Amino acid sequence: MTASAGPGPGDRFDLTDRVVLVTGGSRGLGRAMALGFADAGAHVIVASRKIDACLEVADEIESRGRQALAVAVNVSHWDELDGLVERAYEHFGRVDVLVNNAGMSLLYGDLADVGEAMWDKVVGLNLKGPFRLTALLAPRMMADGGGSVINVSSTGSIRPAPFMLPYDAAKAGLNALTVGFAHAYGPSVRVNCIMAGPFFTDVSMEWDLEAFDVAAKQRHALGRGGEPDEVVGAALYFASDASSYTTGSVLRVDGGIP
Repeated sequence: MTASAGPGPGDRFDLTDRVVLVTGGSRGLGRAMALGFADAGAHVIVASRKIDACLEVADEIESRGRQALAVAVNVSHWDELDGLVERAYEHFGRVDVLVNNAGMSLLYGDLADVGEAMWDKVVGLNLKGPFRLTALLAPRMMADGGGSVINVSSTGSIRPAPFMLPYDAAKAGLNALTVGFAHAYGPSVRVNCIMAGPFFTDVSMEWDLEAFDVAAKQRHALGRGGEPDEVVGAALYFASDASSYTTGSVLRVDGGIP
């Protein structure tokens, strides 16, 4: 008997008519992923603090023939997330994929200079927000037959640096949430994490790029930092049926940091 052919490789990554919500979707990795999802056929909710920036990305998505919704929200504000979820469901009726991408780190001198407000702001955006948004959306995904949650972590979560310690600690917590949520909402909702290395986004404008280039060539397997669109392949894998047997996974996308 001849076995029936399964879906082709391209079909497994197809997101036609699925609805994806991307936090921090107006710039950097979030923008790259939002446009990548649209190119794969998805409709996209672009959520970030500044509505004008969200609208710009939404316009790009619609120019690709997909639907888009721009929502201004501060993900670190617990009480704003219910409204984000309601806007998404009022507009599209469902959310198939959630990308917890919004994040930031704040500069400080000595660790003793890290005040409670700074700590709360960094941990709130990088950890508290993803926890609350996943807890709100995953049960609805389950009721609709399933979905995918993608967290965006950092290699700092496993190689913490003194100058980014609140951020690195929050991202380590996000790795833990990935595994815990995978068990809480499986088998119908898959939860995975992209552990991102250094990418040339708005944040990299604060780097000493000459020193980074020297260090990357000496230490990184690929000898360079990443371009934002180089995260899209991993995001499409986790969002699509290509990763149907993958959950609770933390995937490094870091150019080969030792």
